[in-house]
Amino acid sequence: MTKADHLTLLADIGGTNTRVALAQGTDMLPETIKRYANAGRDALEDILSDYMTAQNVQDLAGACVAAAGPVRDDVATMTNLSWVIKAENIARVTKAEQVFVLNDLQAQGHALGYLAPDAVREIVPGQPARADAARLVVGVGTGFNAAPVHEGPGGRVVPPSEAGHITLPCQSDEDFELKRYLEAKHEFASVEHVVSGRGIERVYAYMQGQDEATVSGADILAAISRGDVTARAAGEMFVQAMGRVVGDLALTHLPFGGIYLVGGAARGVVPWLEEFGFSAAMHDKGRFSDFLQAFPVFVIEDDYAALHGCAAFCQSRIDAQEL
Repeated sequence: MTKADHLTLLADIGGTNTRVALAQGTDMLPETIKRYANAGRDALEDILSDYMTAQNVQDLAGACVAAAGPVRDDVATMTNLSWVIKAENIARVTKAEQVFVLNDLQAQGHALGYLAPDAVREIVPGQPARADAARLVVGVGTGFNAAPVHEGPGGRVVPPSEAGHITLPCQSDEDFELKRYLEAKHEFASVEHVVSGRGIERVYAYMQGQDEATVSGADILAAISRGDVTARAAGEMFVQAMGRVVGDLALTHLPFGGIYLVGGAARGVVPWLEEFGFSAAMHDKGRFSDFLQAFPVFVIEDDYAALHGCAAFCQSRIDAQEL
């Protein structure tokens, strides 16, 4: 293997699992990928320490971690996990010369252009665009978030956001009923309360007249495949809510270069997007409905896309330091 001081460490920290790998330059090394369950761990440092020991590496050139939560001044606060991730702690464990902390959707944005061609599939057609056109990544996994991707003279810029915590858009009477159901439980009905893996579980519980979600997202998707009426109704509400949110974000960021859906929940409902009205909901914006036809929508089917993005970002910053 390449000497450790020429390697970088990558980590993608979700609400449920953490994926860790090594990279040489912008190339992630597939044989080094490990997945760890977050449950039972007190901090990310526990996982990284175990990983470094297992890989028998130290004195790394850099480390880049992507966290599902807001990042400020190299500190990430996880949204769906009681971890605080600090660059200085990562440096202590990994001995990396440079450490970067990104929001997970920033990492997904930096992954564009570094994924295998068969890992990106168009699901809603759009119109041709310039190579430097803005793009948008939308993450629908345990939680929800989105980030625009801009190409500029100084390189790629992917601003962070916390789009999952904006107000849930409502149009129909049933939408407002769901909103009141969520407000009674959470005080505020956000996009993430519906458009996420946990969100489809909440929608199904609402459809069942239950106070708490007791059926997993995977079981709901399986029930949709079996033709279960309640599961299909929940899936339709989920997909249409996702379409409305994606349409709102498209008008906000104008991603003529494409919208890229990432995350397990997004991939899970792809077979029913057309049937359940995703594109119709996305384009349903009054006099701007035709305008929204310009934006193609893709799904990223690489579960390790954020790691590729971490590798690309880390190497770009190391290269900049060496100029």
